[in-house]
This record gives sequence, C-alpha cells and structure tokens, in this order.
Amino acid sequence: MTRAAPRRRALSAGRAPAVIAALAFVVTGCTAGGADGAAPHDGAPSAAAKKVPAPAGRTPDGTVLVADFGADTVTFVDPARGAFDSVHVGTAPYGLAVGDDGRAWVATAEGVAVVDTAERQRITRIPYETKGIGEPTHGEYRGGGMGIALAPDGRHVYVGVNRPGGNGTVEAIDTRSLKVTGVAEVGRRPFDVDVARDGHEVYATDHDSFDVTVVIPGSLRTRRIEVAPYGTEGGLGSWLKPHYTAVRPSDGKLLLPFEGERLAVVDSETGRTRIERMTADTHQHGVTITADGTLFAVGTGPIDPSRDKGPSLTVRTPQGQEKVIPLDGPHEDVAVSPDGRTAYVTGGFTRDGYWDGISVVDVDSGTVRRLTAGDRPLGIAIL
Repeated sequence: MTRAAPRRRALSAGRAPAVIAALAFVVTGCTAGGADGAAPHDGAPSAAAKKVPAPAGRTPDGTVLVADFGADTVTFVDPARGAFDSVHVGTAPYGLAVGDDGRAWVATAEGVAVVDTAERQRITRIPYETKGIGEPTHGEYRGGGMGIALAPDGRHVYVGVNRPGGNGTVEAIDTRSLKVTGVAEVGRRPFDVDVARDGHEVYATDHDSFDVTVVIPGSLRTRRIEVAPYGTEGGLGSWLKPHYTAVRPSDGKLLLPFEGERLAVVDSETGRTRIERMTADTHQHGVTITADGTLFAVGTGPIDPSRDKGPSLTVRTPQGQEKVIPLDGPHEDVAVSPDGRTAYVTGGFTRDGYWDGISVVDVDSGTVRRLTAGDRPLGIAIL
C-alpha cells in the first residue's frame, strides 16, 4: 500500500524523491518489512511466556480475546492483570468474532477455527473451499482468512479469504453444521467483513481493489462499490485504500476512515459516497462502532512524517465531533467495552513494526496504559 497517489493536493516536485524512495522500499503493502511482508519487531519480548494465573472455572465475562498473528494462537486477557491463557488455532490468525453462545470464530491461513471460549478449547477448524490460496504461511500477503463476521442471528459466519495475487472470496459457514455453504467472489485482499444489522447484506472491504463488495446471503450475488476518496492512482502501489468498515446503527450506512482526513459514508443501496472531514491526520486502519453510533478509528502513524501525525485513536460522536487520543507506537484494531468507557487497541501487525500487547484507553480522560498480551495481536473481541 505504498503511497503514489496525492492526498490533499498534488505531489510537489520537492517531495517526489522521498516518495519514490518509499515506493522502492515497500512495493504493495502497509509494512516496511522483509519479503514475506513481516513488519519489524520493536524489540519488546514476546508475551507468549508472560501469563498471570488463570481464573478458576469458566472464562469470566469481560475477558479480552486477541488473535496472535505471530504465535498461531488466540490469547485470553484479563484487562486488569494481563494474559492468562492461549489456545492454538492455526497458522497466522487474523480476524476474530465472538457469538452470543460464547464461541469464537477465528480466520487463520488454514481455515476458520472454532473456539469454546468458556472452556478455552478449540472445537474444530473448518478448511476453506476457495482455490488458489497456497500453503499456510505467515506474512501480510499470505493466503487464507482475513476479515470475519457473524450474522445477527448467529446462524452463519462470513469470512474474507485472500488469494495472493488475485481477487478474494467471502465464504459462508453454517454455524450449526460447521460446513461451508457457499463462496462469493469479491475484490482483492478482503481486510474486513461486516454484516448489515438486519443480516440482509454482507460487506467485504477489499483493500487492494479500492472497493467494498456487497454480498447477498442465500444467493451470494454480489455488486461492487468503489470507495476511493483520493482516487485510484497508483493502483497496488497506493497508500490510500480502504481498510476496515463500520456499519452505522442508525441507518446502515458504511463508514470508512481515510488518513485521519476523510470519512467515506457509503450508501450500499445506491452506491453513493459522501465525504465528511476527519481531524487525526494519520494513516488509519481498524474501526468499530458502538450502539449509540460513536465511531472508534485506529491511526497507525504517518505516511509522511514531515506532514502527518503519529499513532492515535479517534473517538467520533454521531454528530461528527472528534477526540483524538495519542498512542505510543503502532496499532491495528480496536474493541470497546459494553459501557463504551474503555477501548482496547491491538499493537500487532502494521507497516511500521508491532509490539506484543494492547493499549487500554480510558475514553473519557484519554489516559492510556499498555498491557502485555499476545504475540503480534491483530483481531480483538470482548466476551
């Protein structure tokens, strides 16, 4: 996702050499890592061996789950004390979703792992039916599952599957039979998957094709909506692509933040996009939204350090007012406590490195504390 397209204005001659150098360093992704797309570690020790005593009995409500891209596990985290247990789920887990029944659905390179979170045991792993994803491996561009979401009624789970070098798919899984019931073709690298509040549409956020694919459950018919508020100049070499989507509770519109500058508000019925101003001025990835419509957006850091701001968490009210809370170091995804007062932001896979933990953010005061948890954590959910 290297930057080639303009942001607020055309690229000046003075900035061109720096951008060209960046393009030579990072070809198509969000990382500054090696050939496998692996971002450099920031030097902090792995959290895999740093666990507090596990609670007696079943896993308590309020436990935070993180998908450990670096350890092939899901880690269970007490938000006050730290990590207390891990379950092996499969190679390079990315996104995860938790149902009302307490089962977690984890998108790995090998298939969708199903975890009994109460007993902290993997139940099974459902292999993908998508062809051409390659052997299970690590790295940003690995084949297999990325975004994942549950239908509101809990009867299906939908997972975005990356085909390296080509278009991806969304696979529908029956949560009772634990079988894939259908496959829909979508765009390139489906970073995120979301479901409409009424369950009648599924949305794949296709990072490398500048679009959202709308999938109709049952028929698995699709339609594409381009979401490119900066245009598509640069193609695979552009920084300015969609990453994650939130579905607004009030009207079902899709919210996609770009660069801490522009919020794309997409009507999935008409395909029209309206742009609203944002204020964080930083490259943005993970998002979530609360029942009252408050949007949380993770800023990973600057594209151009001479102009852009560092990592942050934007808290945006339904009226568009924003609080930007600075974060220390790279982050990827976010979950929010049921009362809306605490945000948990994963420190895992991003273009500028990663660290083994989460930032715990007090939304009202803006205070942040770091909690060692997991190994390169990406996806996150709260029980």
